[in-house]
Amino acid sequence: MPKMKTHSGAKKRFTKTATGKVRGRHAFTSHILEKKSANHKRHLGKPVIMSADDSPRINKLLRTGKK
Repeated sequence: MPKMKTHSGAKKRFTKTATGKVRGRHAFTSHILEKKSANHKRHLGKPVIMSADDSPRINKLLRTGKK
């Protein structure tokens, strides 16, 4: 049986932390930025820990979670 490949799109967008959590970028950062405050945009630029609901799906794409 061949090895399962890592999802190329997921490996470019997400990283795993040392404790096993999934880190990615914030949503709402690509357009309609005029109405957002500078403080809000600055916080959106920093990485965020993905929610517990999304983590299993991302782990499956990264091939690090349970099958």
